[in-house]
Amino acid sequence: MKRSKTRSLILCAMFVALIAVGAFIRIPTPMVPITLQYLFTMLAGLFLGGKLGCLSVCIYIALGLLGLPVFTQGGGPGYIFQPSFGYIIGFAAGALATGTVAGKSPRPGFPRLLAANFIGLGIVYLFGTLYYGLISTFYLGTPMGLLPLLFYCILMTLPWDILLCVAGAGLGKRLIPILRSERI
Repeated sequence: MKRSKTRSLILCAMFVALIAVGAFIRIPTPMVPITLQYLFTMLAGLFLGGKLGCLSVCIYIALGLLGLPVFTQGGGPGYIFQPSFGYIIGFAAGALATGTVAGKSPRPGFPRLLAANFIGLGIVYLFGTLYYGLISTFYLGTPMGLLPLLFYCILMTLPWDILLCVAGAGLGKRLIPILRSERI
């Protein structure tokens, strides 16, 4: 039991670090930068399960809001006023959903992992797009129409995120059996 808790803590800490690193591996776009954060939050859900995956993302968010520059454009409590902060909130909900849908099977199938990733991605997009629209309209005073909002917040990053979902399912298919075995 103690070994399992220690292992879970180490894996949670590892994913907090990977998510932070993923924020700095980015492709700039006009509205929302494309990063590897989603890949690592998705993998946290797949590898750790819904609860621990979400916990890893929440720790990452807490560190960023406390002022550590772990978000794409820095950190601190004022970051909640960034239009892209909704995606960060969505990462936590997405990791929870991804891990829950993927289940605890020692050898999950690729289709199940891919479905879990797409469900998590949908949740991230939902949180991110709604938050972006609300902050743009009510805080920044620059409302966006529905079509530009959908274009910039979803369609511009969708091809990249589909690739990440497929890559995440492939990694999960290979690595989950290893991580869930009692040998390590």
